Amino acid sequence: MTTVTPDRMLRVNLSTGMVESEQVPAHWLRRFVGGKGIGARYLYEELDAGTDPLGPNNALLFMTGPLSGLLPGEPRYAAVTKSPLTGAFLDSYSGGEFAASFTGALGDHLGLLVNGCAAEPAIIELEDGDATVTPAEDLWGRDAVDTCDAFPDAAVACVGSAGEHRVGFATIASDGAEHHAGRGGAGAVMGAKRLKAVVANGDRPDELPDLRAEYADRYQENDVGKWQRASGTLETVDFANEVGILSTRGWQEGQFEETDNIGIEAAHEVANEREHDDDTLPGGFRIETENGTYVPRGATAMSLGAELGVDEFDAMTILGETCDRLGVDVISVGNVVAWAIRASQNDVIDRELDFGDAEAARTLIEEIATRATPLGDVLADGVAAAVSAFGGENLIPTVKAMELPAYDPRGSMGMALAYATSDRGGCHRRARPVETEVFSKEWTDEDRVRIVVTEQNVRSVLWSLIADDFMGEVLWEDLGAEWLAAVGREYDSSALWTVGERVWTLIRLFNVREGFSKEEDALPDVFTKPLSGGPTDGHSIDPAAFESLRERYYVARGWSDSGRPTRALLDRLDLTAAVDDQTPVADHSIER
Repeated sequence: MTTVTPDRMLRVNLSTGMVESEQVPAHWLRRFVGGKGIGARYLYEELDAGTDPLGPNNALLFMTGPLSGLLPGEPRYAAVTKSPLTGAFLDSYSGGEFAASFTGALGDHLGLLVNGCAAEPAIIELEDGDATVTPAEDLWGRDAVDTCDAFPDAAVACVGSAGEHRVGFATIASDGAEHHAGRGGAGAVMGAKRLKAVVANGDRPDELPDLRAEYADRYQENDVGKWQRASGTLETVDFANEVGILSTRGWQEGQFEETDNIGIEAAHEVANEREHDDDTLPGGFRIETENGTYVPRGATAMSLGAELGVDEFDAMTILGETCDRLGVDVISVGNVVAWAIRASQNDVIDRELDFGDAEAARTLIEEIATRATPLGDVLADGVAAAVSAFGGENLIPTVKAMELPAYDPRGSMGMALAYATSDRGGCHRRARPVETEVFSKEWTDEDRVRIVVTEQNVRSVLWSLIADDFMGEVLWEDLGAEWLAAVGREYDSSALWTVGERVWTLIRLFNVREGFSKEEDALPDVFTKPLSGGPTDGHSIDPAAFESLRERYYVARGWSDSGRPTRALLDRLDLTAAVDDQTPVADHSIER
């Protein structure tokens, strides 16, 4: 059975209220597929260098892919924009009921492109391939949960207080704030446009049930599938702690002695059910709270537990639930609060804060999300902004101004390279060599570069489809070619590999146009200091070794020694015609 692939873009200008439907250029669809790829192509085309991320000329795209809603697992969407936190390209993903309804509500459109800025708070309602802009009425000022609850018969993606206050790491929340497009501040862009919510009325596509069932079976036999069914992402805190790379108390240690109190063992004791009824993808553990239920993820336990020295499951859960309602990224806010604690202990700021004090952390998170105090106002723009305002450098690491997730790269040189070269800043989702490198004593720099490049390219393809982050593991063999053929789009795995490399390179061009170069593909000096305790005790990053590794990466990418793609590479990837005059391109790559 063959289904029709969406090939149009729905465009909404909030300044004028105009809604338009346009054909996505056929050669864009072929070369960039959908999702991340088409989102990146539009963002590169729409923006000039130096566009203010919080200004009306920034674009915010809600993107699907040709396989959205068809694949097993959670449907997903991508939020694509220029990040207010980093100034770089941003793609952030979220799954669940909104993604399913959004896909159905778009009709023959692949995505929604929002630009301009509403004069008053507004919502965009989607149904049958059309969009309507209406006043937000009394929604402005409500938290993310209350906003979702205001539309009981539809699916909602919205901002909470953090988005309204343009916090640099505000999220786009959906499904009663259980799911978030989290990293990099897409919620701040949405709030700056005075767009409170996108409301979708649609149904998940039900085509290709046989193929879906086949791949669901494959996933159940896959190692990632078995791990997900057993423990969800909470297992990651136990894994990181065991191998000594769990960032603890503001990146000072590699193990947290109270992991059993915040990890999978604690969740088993208090959980009353799993997140999904479907046994093929049961998801996280649903915890009853005073406000309803909450699903703690691995990032919650790492960033709001170990990172802040919080050793009680209930206290960690309250912090996570607070972040969800306010609409802030738990990874960034955990790092920001940890910075404030360490800055307090080093007399950089005048406020008494301590690791392990969950109530003080909660108060500070609320101040950050609402910019309610002078300290909260500064911290709302991230660790890099706090360092610029107060000092206190080398306390908490960032890459391209994005706070890092809690995998400490001092225990994995491959992860150090993945962080430094990530297209959106410090991120563990582009490539995760840490998951295997920590168990190997034989890896060379060639291995690290090969694995990082491979994972970056493959995930660029999978996020263009758009595949569930975990279910996507069973697509690695042919990169989704079988599925694409079933919806009338013929690729082989080699062509899809090129798509992934092309998407990654176009995003590099976007970032180069914004002024990013070799200097930003770097690690902070804090990682030259040895870790304390556990299997990685004494481990640190040697700057000369990292410099050599980064150079090997540039060689593998076909970039210059300053980190710019070359004209020969652009010719090979059919990107030459796409590049504008504002984008510096190198004449020669590094030879080694």
